Amino acid sequence: MADRPFIDVDWIADHLDDVVEKLGQHLTLLLIPMMAGFAIALILAILALRRPGTVGPVTMVTGLLYTIPSLAAFAVLRPIFGLSLWTAIIPLVTYTLLILYRNTVAGFRAVPAEVHEAALGMGYTPRARLWRVELPLAVPLIMAGVRLAAVTTIGLVTVASVIGADKFGGFGQFITEGLQTNFNTKIYLGAMLSVVLAFSVDALLVILERALTPWTRVRAARG
Repeated sequence: MADRPFIDVDWIADHLDDVVEKLGQHLTLLLIPMMAGFAIALILAILALRRPGTVGPVTMVTGLLYTIPSLAAFAVLRPIFGLSLWTAIIPLVTYTLLILYRNTVAGFRAVPAEVHEAALGMGYTPRARLWRVELPLAVPLIMAGVRLAAVTTIGLVTVASVIGADKFGGFGQFITEGLQTNFNTKIYLGAMLSVVLAFSVDALLVILERALTPWTRVRAARG
């Protein structure tokens, strides 16, 4: 390793298959926790609409889960689930909950009271009002939470490789192996790809948000 350049471009070119494999692993550990976390947060936020008293306790519990160090969470679950996806997915889901829950609740609460009254006047049932009125109007704040949770999760996935899970370590596996072998190319490749993935996912989520809220563009154009 000593006679290799600081960044070995030839090594990267020879290991593009590994890059693609690690990308798949990283995306798996991003999409599964995000979808599970969003589903749980949405259910809890809908419950908060019906029973406002649940907001405090749920926020407290999700906040406690968020404060657990990622390495500790992975280490505790490894003896239980071994080197399986569950060892990484469970902590990653818990870390998304606080962000997604708070933003979803904030999005629902930001819907103007006159909109609720108008929906009631038009004969909307509570369920129809939720899906056709409240949820669409809450999308901007919800998507802000999704973007933050996604970028946070991408960063946390790199930590999963520390538990020795080379089958689902994502780009973090490059960083871990690079540190173990003092190979700078792997360290910087893993870090760079993680950053690029975070920026790319955030940009895609911005595009998705604009597609889900076309009325915001019309409002901006009129303004």
